[in-house]
Amino acid sequence: MTRSKLFLTLMLSVLMGAAACTSSSMMDDDASSMMPSIEPKPVTEASPPSPDPRVGLKAGLFDAQEATWNLNMLSQTPPTDDFIGVTNSDLAFRDNYVFQGNYNGVMIWDISNPRSPSLVTDYLCPASQSDVSVFGNLMFVSGEGLGGRIDCGTEGVDETVSEERLRGIRIFDITNIEQPEYVANVQTCRGSHTHSVLKDPEDDENVYVYVSGSAPVRPDEELPGCSAASPDEDPNSALFRIEVIKVPLNNPEEAAIVSSPRIFENLTEAPTHGMAPADRQALQDAKDAGAFTAVYFGRERIVPSRFLTPVLQNIAQQNRGEGAEPNAADSTFLRENLQAMMDQQFGGNDEEEEGVQRGPDQCHDITLYPEIGLAGGACEGYGLLLDISDPANPVRIDAVADSNFSYWHSATFSNDGSKVLFTDEWGGGGQPKCRETDPYEWGANALFTINEDNKMEFESYYKLPAPQTEQENCVAHNGSMIPVPGRDIMVQSWYQGGISVFDWTDVSNPIEIAYHDRGPVDSTRMQMGGSWSVYWYNGVIVNSEIARGMDIFELSPNPLLTQNEIDAAKSVKLDYLNAQGQPKYTWPTTYALAKAYVDQLARDKELSNAEVASMRASISQAEKSSGSKKSEILTELANNVESKAGNSMNSTKMMNLAETLKGLASM
Repeated sequence: MTRSKLFLTLMLSVLMGAAACTSSSMMDDDASSMMPSIEPKPVTEASPPSPDPRVGLKAGLFDAQEATWNLNMLSQTPPTDDFIGVTNSDLAFRDNYVFQGNYNGVMIWDISNPRSPSLVTDYLCPASQSDVSVFGNLMFVSGEGLGGRIDCGTEGVDETVSEERLRGIRIFDITNIEQPEYVANVQTCRGSHTHSVLKDPEDDENVYVYVSGSAPVRPDEELPGCSAASPDEDPNSALFRIEVIKVPLNNPEEAAIVSSPRIFENLTEAPTHGMAPADRQALQDAKDAGAFTAVYFGRERIVPSRFLTPVLQNIAQQNRGEGAEPNAADSTFLRENLQAMMDQQFGGNDEEEEGVQRGPDQCHDITLYPEIGLAGGACEGYGLLLDISDPANPVRIDAVADSNFSYWHSATFSNDGSKVLFTDEWGGGGQPKCRETDPYEWGANALFTINEDNKMEFESYYKLPAPQTEQENCVAHNGSMIPVPGRDIMVQSWYQGGISVFDWTDVSNPIEIAYHDRGPVDSTRMQMGGSWSVYWYNGVIVNSEIARGMDIFELSPNPLLTQNEIDAAKSVKLDYLNAQGQPKYTWPTTYALAKAYVDQLARDKELSNAEVASMRASISQAEKSSGSKKSEILTELANNVESKAGNSMNSTKMMNLAETLKGLASM
């Protein structure tokens, strides 16, 4: 070969190599644009960090060690000065505002920038628990404790009977959100531990407030008409009923109780478990050491020092004057009278019929889902399903009990209303119930399907999988659904167990997919703290932290929850959200929604890798196109998906994808 021919051959090979490299690179670029940065993975293949970093976290109030998986912390905001050191309770949302209840009142935050929330106002108005809801320009706040005053004063109420005491619902006008105006209150015989606000789709003039009161019945001298007699003895008894308040939106001052439905009729005492072995031993050890105990909420308990100390001081001052310190005689007197005091504070249920103990006489939470006409009542020993088609007159249509449950606390429906989840607040939220020795089924969630006859059928349990210490109050508490299309995903608080995000699409096998946790408030003793409630609202997760303030998170994309699914969830925008008012999620037609469905079909192995890649490429091409070209691509793809749906194990999701593609084609 001549020198010139050799040169030409070498040059040709170089050029061909360069071309090949260029072609390969371009192909790679095209392929990469079709593929998600994180490939979806079946939820059953979840692989959380091991060992679990939530176990053994260092303690601290504002500086505790933290563990996070598949979540990003955006901000941590402490309470304001008048509220720090006082229990933060539940949350409500309107526009860009978060309303955070606190036993001292309500803090209102602007979260337009979730990385830097700003205080709008803190309204000092003590009550227990100050659970809060909003609708339009009205704010509703629960009050149940003996110290709450009608005038929002901070001095409390010392008298046994007082016209100054507030036990019921406070109503505020928040037209000027910086200066809430206290416009009305509705007193109830048992106060308001929690409440639920119901907007009837057929009534634009009123809202209804379902009141759950758990306190002993007030004396008639304080609130006329209150009776603690059994319903058999007095048909107007305040026991075994809830209250329904009707609130005219244009004249909230006329709010009043319009019905007191007895939704517990004919229910008997539910079966329950006893104490955990660790708790039985702890109780005995405490009694041997001289601790004060009493029976309330159905069993013998150690009475907390936060209750005993002020009572002892009051006894000493009554016996020997102001400034006197408690002595042994005062302690003896308290020990002898403690049970009567606790009966007065928390009431009891000793009514019997033919030797059979009556069932629940109050609900803790009632979750209203007006779009499906149902409510879930978590009512002491039972979970209830209620028909709320007539908002003033709810009717019980089913009731379930579970011997593994101690205290049914709250309810959450799946978005389509085919499933319902109940939480069990075993220990009342003030005790460690997530210890390694505690049974999995105790202090957990119970998951049910709802059949065509509106009967609940048990499916499974879900409990926080990370064991917590004796210094951490931990049990199931409040949460909400996250609007991921085609899936049932919930974020839930667990007090000092932190927050847990879990998928219960397969109701028989719920699986955790994200979490956040802090170490205990105090490493030497159990001190109240942790997540009281946590909710998804317009793209972020907001957590009411009992001791530490307010946290805001965002979901982090991962194989169990892709960026497309998160973006589809973020596309759902609410005007407001209340803890016990469940909205029906609907998704706007977006490319994120279509991509989310494709990711899910890929995760479920419903389509081949080639089919998934082809779908992604077509959607990507359509997104870059416009006019008739875009419409042509999406219509062809929609028809193709629709033709495959009939033979698919996931035909509903395939049809949802097809409908989304058609919607995009017409836009």
